[in-house]
Amino acid sequence: MTNGTTDTTRAAVLVDAVALAAELAGDEPPVLLDVRWALGRSDGHEQYLAGHLPGAVYVDLDSELAAPPSVAAGRHPLPDVAALEAAARRWGVREGAPVVAYDASGGTSAARAWWLLRWAGVADVRLLDGGLAAWSAAGLSLEPGEVTPERGDVVLAPGALPTIDADDAAAWPHEGTLLDARAAERYAGEVEPVDPRAGHIPGAVSAPTAQNLADDGTFLPADALTERFRALRAAAGAPVAVYCGSGVTAAHQVAALASIGVEAALYPGSWSQWSSDPDRPVATGS
Repeated sequence: MTNGTTDTTRAAVLVDAVALAAELAGDEPPVLLDVRWALGRSDGHEQYLAGHLPGAVYVDLDSELAAPPSVAAGRHPLPDVAALEAAARRWGVREGAPVVAYDASGGTSAARAWWLLRWAGVADVRLLDGGLAAWSAAGLSLEPGEVTPERGDVVLAPGALPTIDADDAAAWPHEGTLLDARAAERYAGEVEPVDPRAGHIPGAVSAPTAQNLADDGTFLPADALTERFRALRAAAGAPVAVYCGSGVTAAHQVAALASIGVEAALYPGSWSQWSSDPDRPVATGS
């Protein structure tokens, strides 16, 4: 892969703060989605109201980027496409218009919006590399309060990105690489803060999402990401799938892989679905 191809591939997934500011001042500014969310916290909207990128719309991950949780489907099942389309139109997403999602955690929650919209057929969706911190570090301003955009007209249809189910995940390690994007201690079964059983899907490889990021919360350079995933046996042309706790941070892993030209399937049910099924085996240890 040439440097030019590498740069183009990365630019289709990530945009830096200075470049985004220039786009926002242009003739076709992207729709901005603020997806601040963290497991166990419910103050994302309050953080948004205190200050967000100019023109950004708040997106609620639990209610707009997921269907209601269930034992059968997991903690963040994929939303109904009609409901997602209605939400995207409320956010102001228009046919053919670019979209940029961001958060305050290196893209680990914003990637859920990136993945869902890409999966539903929106071609131009990117993540703000480094999120809110990178925007502020560039000396760019925030604005408080709610934003109500003009209603969009986007039409969504599922299936533009690959997914797998639990049966696929069970077989995947025999035919490709299944990456577990959770923290290493959860993979090993040393702790399990939220799901019914501790451990991982047998044959899965530990690949914590946090290791996609540099200390400042931006994605690692392309060569570093390529080296990281090559060491995990995840390379272009090979079958790769990713899961996490409930299909949120796994989307960040899919985005990191996409930024270096590796297509990966997402297991939406992830560990929350797998561990709730007593017939599914569980492995522990590193």
